[in-house]
Amino acid sequence: MNIGILGAGAWGTALAIHFALHSHKVWLWTHNVRHAQQLRQERVNRRYLPDFVLPDNLAVVDEFAAADLCIIATPVAALRESARKLQAAGLGEVPVLAACKGFEQQTGLLPQQVLAEVMPANKCIGILSGPSFAQELAQQLPCAVTLASENFAWIQALATVLNNTVLRLYANADVVGAAVGGAVKNVMAIATGIADGLHCGINARVALMTRGMAEISRLNQALGGLSATLMGLSGMGDLILTCTGSLSRNRRVGLLLAEGKSLPEALTELGHVAEGVYTVEEVCRQATSLGVDMPITTILQQLFEGRTEVRALAEILMERAPRVE
Repeated sequence: MNIGILGAGAWGTALAIHFALHSHKVWLWTHNVRHAQQLRQERVNRRYLPDFVLPDNLAVVDEFAAADLCIIATPVAALRESARKLQAAGLGEVPVLAACKGFEQQTGLLPQQVLAEVMPANKCIGILSGPSFAQELAQQLPCAVTLASENFAWIQALATVLNNTVLRLYANADVVGAAVGGAVKNVMAIATGIADGLHCGINARVALMTRGMAEISRLNQALGGLSATLMGLSGMGDLILTCTGSLSRNRRVGLLLAEGKSLPEALTELGHVAEGVYTVEEVCRQATSLGVDMPITTILQQLFEGRTEVRALAEILMERAPRVE
Protein backbone atom coordinates (compact mmCIF):
# COMPACT_ATOMS: atom_id res chain seq x y z
CA MET A 1 0.00 0.00 0.00
CA ASN A 2 1.15 3.56 -0.72
CA ILE A 3 0.80 5.52 2.53
CA GLY A 4 1.21 9.27 2.89
CA ILE A 5 1.84 10.69 6.36
CA LEU A 6 1.43 14.38 7.12
CA GLY A 7 3.36 15.58 10.15
CA ALA A 8 6.95 14.69 11.02
CA GLY A 9 6.70 14.95 14.77
CA ALA A 10 7.46 11.94 16.95
CA TRP A 11 4.19 10.12 16.24
CA GLY A 12 4.11 10.79 12.50
CA THR A 13 7.73 9.70 12.17
CA ALA A 14 7.13 6.55 14.21
CA LEU A 15 4.14 5.60 12.05
CA ALA A 16 6.15 6.25 8.90
CA ILE A 17 9.05 4.11 10.14
CA HIS A 18 6.70 1.33 11.20
CA PHE A 19 4.78 1.07 7.94
CA ALA A 20 7.96 1.33 5.88
CA LEU A 21 9.50 -1.51 7.87
CA HIS A 22 6.46 -3.63 7.02
CA SER A 23 6.82 -3.37 3.25
CA HIS A 24 4.58 -0.39 2.58
CA LYS A 25 5.76 2.46 0.37
CA VAL A 26 5.64 5.56 2.57
CA TRP A 27 6.06 9.28 2.07
CA LEU A 28 6.39 11.70 4.98
CA TRP A 29 5.57 15.40 4.68
CA THR A 30 6.32 18.30 7.01
CA HIS A 31 5.43 21.96 6.53
CA ASN A 32 8.88 22.93 7.84
CA VAL A 33 11.24 23.05 4.84
CA ARG A 34 14.40 23.05 6.97
CA HIS A 35 13.15 20.06 8.93
CA ALA A 36 12.45 18.20 5.70
CA GLN A 37 15.94 18.94 4.43
CA GLN A 38 17.47 17.66 7.66
CA LEU A 39 15.43 14.46 7.48
CA ARG A 40 16.52 13.81 3.90
CA GLN A 41 20.17 14.52 4.56
CA GLU A 42 20.61 12.73 7.88
CA ARG A 43 17.80 10.13 7.67
CA VAL A 44 17.16 10.69 11.38
CA ASN A 45 14.57 12.93 13.04
CA ARG A 46 16.98 14.56 15.48
CA ARG A 47 14.39 16.87 17.00
CA TYR A 48 11.52 14.49 17.73
CA LEU A 49 12.73 10.88 17.45
CA PRO A 50 16.53 10.90 17.40
CA ASP A 51 17.35 7.23 17.94
CA PHE A 52 15.83 5.75 14.79
CA VAL A 53 17.02 5.68 11.18
CA LEU A 54 14.46 6.26 8.43
CA PRO A 55 14.12 3.15 6.22
CA ASP A 56 15.13 3.41 2.55
CA ASN A 57 11.53 3.02 1.35
CA LEU A 58 10.45 6.07 3.35
CA ALA A 59 10.61 9.25 1.25
CA VAL A 60 10.57 12.71 2.80
CA VAL A 61 8.64 14.92 0.36
CA ASP A 62 7.99 18.61 -0.25
CA GLU A 63 4.84 17.94 -2.25
CA PHE A 64 2.20 15.28 -1.77
CA ALA A 65 2.47 12.18 -3.91
CA ALA A 66 -0.08 9.56 -4.91
CA ALA A 67 -1.41 7.53 -1.98
CA ASP A 68 -3.86 4.76 -1.18
CA LEU A 69 -4.17 6.10 2.37
CA CYS A 70 -3.26 9.39 4.03
CA ILE A 71 -2.61 9.66 7.77
CA ILE A 72 -2.60 13.12 9.34
CA ALA A 73 -0.37 12.98 12.42
CA THR A 74 -0.10 16.69 13.13
CA PRO A 75 -1.39 18.25 16.37
CA VAL A 76 -5.14 18.90 16.28
CA ALA A 77 -4.45 22.61 15.79
CA ALA A 78 -2.91 21.85 12.38
CA LEU A 79 -5.41 19.18 11.30
CA ARG A 80 -7.77 21.46 9.39
CA GLU A 81 -5.00 23.15 7.41
CA SER A 82 -3.40 19.78 6.60
CA ALA A 83 -6.73 18.47 5.34
CA ARG A 84 -7.17 21.59 3.22
CA LYS A 85 -3.77 20.99 1.65
CA LEU A 86 -4.78 17.42 0.77
CA GLN A 87 -8.03 18.69 -0.72
CA ALA A 88 -6.21 21.33 -2.76
CA ALA A 89 -3.73 18.74 -4.03
CA GLY A 90 -6.51 16.59 -5.44
CA LEU A 91 -6.34 14.01 -2.65
CA GLY A 92 -9.58 14.99 -0.95
CA GLU A 93 -11.27 11.65 -1.67
CA VAL A 94 -8.30 9.43 -0.74
CA PRO A 95 -9.06 7.42 2.44
CA VAL A 96 -7.78 9.39 5.42
CA LEU A 97 -7.10 8.78 9.11
CA ALA A 98 -6.56 11.41 11.78
CA ALA A 99 -3.85 10.21 14.18
CA CYS A 100 -4.25 13.10 16.61
CA LYS A 101 -6.34 13.40 19.76
CA GLY A 102 -8.35 16.34 21.01
CA PHE A 103 -11.09 18.84 20.20
CA GLU A 104 -10.46 21.61 17.70
CA GLN A 105 -10.29 24.92 19.54
CA GLN A 106 -13.16 27.35 18.94
CA THR A 107 -15.27 24.86 16.94
CA GLY A 108 -15.21 22.02 19.50
CA LEU A 109 -15.10 19.49 16.67
CA LEU A 110 -13.49 16.07 17.02
CA PRO A 111 -10.82 15.10 14.44
CA GLN A 112 -13.13 13.07 12.21
CA GLN A 113 -15.63 15.94 12.19
CA VAL A 114 -12.95 18.38 11.06
CA LEU A 115 -11.99 16.06 8.22
CA ALA A 116 -15.61 15.57 7.16
CA GLU A 117 -16.13 19.33 7.08
CA VAL A 118 -13.06 19.94 4.90
CA MET A 119 -13.53 16.83 2.72
CA PRO A 120 -17.30 16.50 2.22
CA ALA A 121 -16.97 14.06 -0.70
CA ASN A 122 -14.66 11.66 1.16
CA LYS A 123 -16.44 8.43 2.08
CA CYS A 124 -13.53 6.91 4.00
CA ILE A 125 -12.71 9.06 7.04
CA GLY A 126 -11.54 7.61 10.34
CA ILE A 127 -9.22 7.96 13.30
CA LEU A 128 -6.31 6.01 14.73
CA SER A 129 -6.38 6.05 18.52
CA GLY A 130 -5.28 3.98 21.48
CA PRO A 131 -2.42 3.37 23.93
CA SER A 132 0.73 4.02 21.95
CA PHE A 133 4.05 5.78 22.52
CA ALA A 134 5.98 6.84 19.42
CA GLN A 135 9.34 5.65 20.71
CA GLU A 136 8.11 2.12 21.40
CA LEU A 137 6.41 1.78 18.02
CA ALA A 138 9.56 2.97 16.24
CA GLN A 139 11.47 0.42 18.30
CA GLN A 140 9.02 -2.21 17.01
CA LEU A 141 7.74 -3.15 20.44
CA PRO A 142 4.22 -4.60 20.27
CA CYS A 143 1.18 -2.41 20.71
CA ALA A 144 -2.52 -2.45 19.89
CA VAL A 145 -4.69 0.47 18.79
CA THR A 146 -8.15 1.21 17.45
CA LEU A 147 -9.12 2.24 13.93
CA ALA A 148 -12.58 3.82 14.08
CA SER A 149 -14.92 5.08 11.40
CA GLU A 150 -18.61 5.36 10.63
CA ASN A 151 -17.72 3.50 7.42
CA PHE A 152 -17.23 0.19 9.20
CA ALA A 153 -16.77 -1.96 6.09
CA TRP A 154 -13.84 0.21 5.01
CA ILE A 155 -12.21 0.50 8.42
CA GLN A 156 -12.50 -3.25 9.01
CA ALA A 157 -10.85 -3.98 5.67
CA LEU A 158 -8.12 -1.40 6.38
CA ALA A 159 -7.40 -2.93 9.79
CA THR A 160 -6.95 -6.30 8.14
CA VAL A 161 -4.53 -4.94 5.52
CA LEU A 162 -2.38 -2.95 8.01
CA ASN A 163 -2.45 -5.38 10.93
CA ASN A 164 0.83 -7.14 11.76
CA THR A 165 2.66 -8.73 14.67
CA VAL A 166 3.93 -5.37 15.96
CA LEU A 167 0.86 -3.15 15.54
CA ARG A 168 -2.38 -5.01 16.22
CA LEU A 169 -5.39 -3.10 14.89
CA TYR A 170 -8.97 -3.35 16.12
CA ALA A 171 -11.80 -1.92 14.00
CA ASN A 172 -14.61 0.02 15.66
CA ALA A 173 -17.68 1.77 14.26
CA ASP A 174 -18.03 4.09 17.27
CA VAL A 175 -15.75 6.88 16.07
CA VAL A 176 -17.20 9.38 18.57
CA GLY A 177 -16.41 7.17 21.56
CA ALA A 178 -12.90 6.44 20.31
CA ALA A 179 -12.22 10.13 19.70
CA VAL A 180 -13.61 11.32 23.03
CA GLY A 181 -11.61 8.71 24.95
CA GLY A 182 -8.43 9.69 23.15
CA ALA A 183 -8.98 13.40 23.70
CA VAL A 184 -9.99 13.61 27.35
CA LYS A 185 -7.55 11.04 28.75
CA ASN A 186 -4.81 13.62 28.08
CA VAL A 187 -6.54 16.00 30.48
CA MET A 188 -6.67 13.32 33.15
CA ALA A 189 -2.98 12.54 32.62
CA ILE A 190 -2.06 16.13 33.51
CA ALA A 191 -4.07 15.90 36.73
CA THR A 192 -2.49 12.54 37.56
CA GLY A 193 0.97 13.93 36.90
CA ILE A 194 0.28 16.77 39.33
CA ALA A 195 -0.88 14.33 42.00
CA ASP A 196 2.21 12.16 41.47
CA GLY A 197 4.46 15.21 41.56
CA LEU A 198 2.92 16.29 44.85
CA HIS A 199 3.55 12.78 46.25
CA CYS A 200 -0.14 12.17 46.93
CA GLY A 201 0.39 8.43 46.61
CA ILE A 202 -0.82 5.60 44.41
CA ASN A 203 -4.26 5.59 46.06
CA ALA A 204 -4.77 9.16 44.89
CA ARG A 205 -3.50 8.31 41.42
CA VAL A 206 -5.98 5.49 41.03
CA ALA A 207 -8.80 7.64 42.42
CA LEU A 208 -8.04 10.35 39.86
CA MET A 209 -7.90 7.85 37.01
CA THR A 210 -11.16 6.20 38.06
CA ARG A 211 -13.06 9.45 38.55
CA GLY A 212 -11.43 10.73 35.38
CA MET A 213 -12.92 7.84 33.48
CA ALA A 214 -16.30 8.72 34.98
CA GLU A 215 -15.92 12.25 33.58
CA ILE A 216 -14.93 10.91 30.17
CA SER A 217 -17.94 8.56 30.21
CA ARG A 218 -20.40 11.35 31.01
CA LEU A 219 -19.11 13.55 28.20
CA ASN A 220 -18.96 10.62 25.80
CA GLN A 221 -22.58 9.74 26.49
CA ALA A 222 -23.68 13.35 26.00
CA LEU A 223 -21.90 13.46 22.62
CA GLY A 224 -23.45 10.19 21.44
CA GLY A 225 -20.56 7.77 21.98
CA LEU A 226 -21.00 4.21 23.27
CA SER A 227 -19.95 3.31 26.81
CA ALA A 228 -18.51 -0.02 25.65
CA THR A 229 -15.91 1.77 23.54
CA LEU A 230 -14.39 3.37 26.65
CA MET A 231 -13.74 -0.06 28.11
CA GLY A 232 -11.39 -0.77 25.22
CA LEU A 233 -8.07 0.44 23.86
CA SER A 234 -9.11 3.98 22.97
CA GLY A 235 -10.67 4.50 26.40
CA MET A 236 -9.41 2.64 29.43
CA GLY A 237 -6.27 1.42 27.66
CA ASP A 238 -5.17 4.88 26.58
CA LEU A 239 -6.07 6.37 29.98
CA ILE A 240 -3.93 3.86 31.87
CA LEU A 241 -0.96 4.31 29.58
CA THR A 242 -1.04 8.11 29.52
CA CYS A 243 -1.60 8.50 33.25
CA THR A 244 1.16 6.10 34.30
CA GLY A 245 3.71 5.81 31.48
CA SER A 246 7.06 7.52 31.85
CA LEU A 247 6.94 8.56 28.17
CA SER A 248 3.64 10.42 28.57
CA ARG A 249 3.96 14.10 27.62
CA ASN A 250 0.76 15.11 29.39
CA ARG A 251 1.74 13.38 32.60
CA ARG A 252 5.11 15.11 32.33
CA VAL A 253 3.37 18.49 32.14
CA GLY A 254 1.61 17.67 35.41
CA LEU A 255 4.88 16.66 37.05
CA LEU A 256 6.51 19.94 35.97
CA LEU A 257 3.57 21.97 37.26
CA ALA A 258 3.88 20.18 40.60
CA GLU A 259 7.50 21.33 40.76
CA GLY A 260 6.24 24.91 40.78
CA LYS A 261 6.85 25.72 37.12
CA SER A 262 4.37 27.88 35.25
CA LEU A 263 2.47 26.36 32.34
CA PRO A 264 4.61 28.18 29.72
CA GLU A 265 7.77 27.03 31.50
CA ALA A 266 6.52 23.45 31.61
CA LEU A 267 5.70 23.44 27.89
CA THR A 268 9.06 24.96 27.00
CA GLU A 269 10.90 22.31 29.00
CA LEU A 270 8.76 19.57 27.46
CA GLY A 271 9.70 20.64 23.93
CA HIS A 272 6.75 18.77 22.39
CA VAL A 273 3.03 19.40 22.00
CA ALA A 274 0.96 18.18 24.95
CA GLU A 275 -2.56 18.01 23.54
CA GLY A 276 -4.19 17.87 26.97
CA VAL A 277 -3.22 21.47 27.67
CA TYR A 278 -5.22 22.70 24.68
CA THR A 279 -8.05 20.25 25.29
CA VAL A 280 -8.93 21.47 28.80
CA GLU A 281 -10.63 24.71 27.76
CA GLU A 282 -12.61 23.10 24.95
CA VAL A 283 -13.74 20.18 27.15
CA CYS A 284 -14.92 22.64 29.81
CA ARG A 285 -16.84 24.56 27.16
CA GLN A 286 -18.45 21.36 25.91
CA ALA A 287 -19.28 20.21 29.43
CA THR A 288 -20.90 23.53 30.29
CA SER A 289 -23.02 23.62 27.15
CA LEU A 290 -24.13 20.00 27.62
CA GLY A 291 -24.66 20.20 31.39
CA VAL A 292 -22.00 17.56 32.11
CA ASP A 293 -20.27 17.56 35.52
CA MET A 294 -16.47 17.40 35.02
CA PRO A 295 -14.80 18.60 38.26
CA ILE A 296 -11.24 17.43 37.48
CA THR A 297 -11.25 19.19 34.13
CA THR A 298 -12.80 22.32 35.68
CA ILE A 299 -10.12 22.56 38.35
CA LEU A 300 -7.38 22.19 35.75
CA GLN A 301 -8.90 25.05 33.79
CA GLN A 302 -8.92 27.17 36.95
CA LEU A 303 -5.26 26.29 37.46
CA PHE A 304 -4.32 27.22 33.89
CA GLU A 305 -6.18 30.52 34.25
CA GLY A 306 -4.38 31.33 37.51
CA ARG A 307 -7.54 31.08 39.64
CA THR A 308 -6.12 28.37 41.90
CA GLU A 309 -2.70 27.00 42.86
CA VAL A 310 -1.28 23.63 41.96
CA ARG A 311 -0.96 22.52 45.58
CA ALA A 312 -4.62 23.22 46.17
CA LEU A 313 -5.77 20.84 43.44
CA ALA A 314 -5.89 17.69 45.57
CA GLU A 315 -7.50 19.51 48.49
CA ILE A 316 -10.23 21.00 46.31
CA LEU A 317 -11.08 17.61 44.84
CA MET A 318 -11.15 15.88 48.23
CA GLU A 319 -13.31 18.62 49.77
CA ARG A 320 -16.15 17.98 47.32
CA ALA A 321 -19.38 16.86 48.97
CA PRO A 322 -19.91 13.09 49.22
CA ARG A 323 -21.84 11.59 46.32
CA VAL A 324 -23.28 8.28 45.19
CA GLU A 325 -20.86 6.65 42.75
